[in-house]
Amino acid sequence: MQTLIFDFGNVVGFFDHALTLRRLTPYTDMSAREMFEAVYNSELEDAFESGRIDVDEFLDAFRELCRLRCDVTHLTRSVADIFRPNPEICGLLPRLKGRYRLLLGSNTNPLHSEQFLPQFADEMAHFDALILSYEIGVRKPKEGFFKHCVRWANCPAEECLFIDDLPANIEGARAAGLQGVVYAPGTDFLKDFGITLGPENAEVAATPESDANGAEKDEAAANSQEGDSTTVAFPLR
Repeated sequence: MQTLIFDFGNVVGFFDHALTLRRLTPYTDMSAREMFEAVYNSELEDAFESGRIDVDEFLDAFRELCRLRCDVTHLTRSVADIFRPNPEICGLLPRLKGRYRLLLGSNTNPLHSEQFLPQFADEMAHFDALILSYEIGVRKPKEGFFKHCVRWANCPAEECLFIDDLPANIEGARAAGLQGVVYAPGTDFLKDFGITLGPENAEVAATPESDANGAEKDEAAANSQEGDSTTVAFPLR
């Protein structure tokens, strides 16, 4: 195995849409369940995470669908701030860095990425590239998402392991030729793939040669590239 690709939501970091909905219920006559169905179980989320609509369009649609009386600043903060670290995976990343190429492959949107990228800056530093659905115009489990991952992996698809909490996304990865494993907290999810780990609590220092190779790989990938809480009150997508 040469490249490990981690989902973000409920893998690197836990998220909970219920936090958003609880902050908004005082500003509407709709229930949290009704708002969830209108926004997160609809075409709106797919359009936003696929980059077909921008932030302003999403927020306008959210306010209209949910009959919200709050201002856009409160809505923006309510939508964005829903993440907390998963210590299990956050502690694993430095033990993998330098042994494998690490990618983040996430269905996400600008509001969420602008929140979690700085919030998880230390964890993000371990990744060699970030593949974000709204930037590439396609979401998991569509094949196009995984093709982008393979471009950045700089290795054959069969040498890539995709790690995601949703079985549908792992099925999509496997259909695209990658290996995949469904992640659940507290499980030995890497045991069947021959993955070796560095020592715990050890910083992995890259050699000058590996830095150069990494820079060459990143440049090649860039040149080849075309033009998500453990207890959640609502189903996750």
